[in-house]
Amino acid sequence: MKKALSLFLSAPLLLSAAQEFNGWKVSGDIRTGWVQYDYGNPPKGIDENGNIIPTDENISKGHMDSKGWYVVPKFSLQTPSYSDFYLKATVAGATDFGINEEKYESRTFVFDPKERKSFVILQEAQFVFDNKEHKFLIGREEFISPMFDADDYYMLADSFQLAYYKNNSFKNTTLMTGYFDKFAGVWDSGANGTKFESMSKASYIDSEDKKAIGDKGFAFASLEYKNGKHTLQVWDYYGFDMYNILYTNYDYSNEAGILTYDFSIKWINFKEVGYLASDKAKTDIDYSLYEGRFDGTLYKNWEFATGIADYTDGPGQGATLGAFGGYYYLANGMVFHFFEAGSLRDSTSYKAQIGYNFGDFGGEDLKLYYRYTYFNLDPTYSKTTSGLPQDTMQLNGIRLVYGDQFGWYFTGTYEHVQLDNEPNTYALRLIGGYRF
Repeated sequence: MKKALSLFLSAPLLLSAAQEFNGWKVSGDIRTGWVQYDYGNPPKGIDENGNIIPTDENISKGHMDSKGWYVVPKFSLQTPSYSDFYLKATVAGATDFGINEEKYESRTFVFDPKERKSFVILQEAQFVFDNKEHKFLIGREEFISPMFDADDYYMLADSFQLAYYKNNSFKNTTLMTGYFDKFAGVWDSGANGTKFESMSKASYIDSEDKKAIGDKGFAFASLEYKNGKHTLQVWDYYGFDMYNILYTNYDYSNEAGILTYDFSIKWINFKEVGYLASDKAKTDIDYSLYEGRFDGTLYKNWEFATGIADYTDGPGQGATLGAFGGYYYLANGMVFHFFEAGSLRDSTSYKAQIGYNFGDFGGEDLKLYYRYTYFNLDPTYSKTTSGLPQDTMQLNGIRLVYGDQFGWYFTGTYEHVQLDNEPNTYALRLIGGYRF
């Protein structure tokens, strides 16, 4: 495996100068990074079955301190287009060259936490028809949508095995419909994310419900309307015998003197269907999320972002939030997302962020951000593993972002979490690489 990954790493470097030849397109990404998560709960070791042993399962929901350095190469090849048809394949992998300590790899979200070994995956394999007005795709793709998303912000993007049809023939309007069959993505999968599993297995619902449901997928349909400064999006994802997600978003963008701004409001509804709606199911899902944001730029260099998110008093946040790479939430943290609080049921979160673009100082590819997020939790639902109530969670984060026209990039993120009746925790991600 290590020899194969070494050859895989060198291939994109040899081909990077020839990104397109005779209609063939070559692209890729060589990414490396250090990730570290400190939950105040170091691992004790590994038992005879290969399971990592926590110091205390009552601390931070049993999450254990994790850290590691990884290299993640990706290589894509696309054929020339013939009568608007083409093929594309992407191979990706991840390795640590045996450097990391296995007991610290339970939550690095690069390898499968049980197997903890290097892997290679056929991440994309597509048959596509695309004449600009109509697009049909079947196969595997790093698909991007509000609630099912490639989520390519960390070490390796998510990918979906799916089929869809996209229509751009109507003025200002884009229509889509399709079906998600399988999913791969270590960060966002409830199964072994290093390989493609059915959508039901990769979901976050109860394991016994997964067994009863079997291998099921999600059908979806969407409408996006853009007219000048106004954008309206409606997406519906229907998971057979699982749950339905209805996503709606209105966005208004404008300029006013030195200010360029963007205003958005969202309503997202999660509702169990089929088997999960029956009395036999252990997973309950029935809630909505209301969100608003106001973001903008001052003097072209100063950036700000504000957001609020309110969760209704209904169950299912732990079984749905962040599943399949969907992090379109307007008031969350930079790194931890939602996983530290016992529950976000009946809670409200607030975000304030400020950033600076160093363009005027010759660093047009360099940005620095600070974010503060406050969660007002409902202690009736949000509790520690041992049953202690949680009223608040506060997150402070700093992020440095660099990217140039030649393909080099880097993102460094640090975030500190204060949560009632849990030790203070932090996360550090230093991720960079070269795209071609």
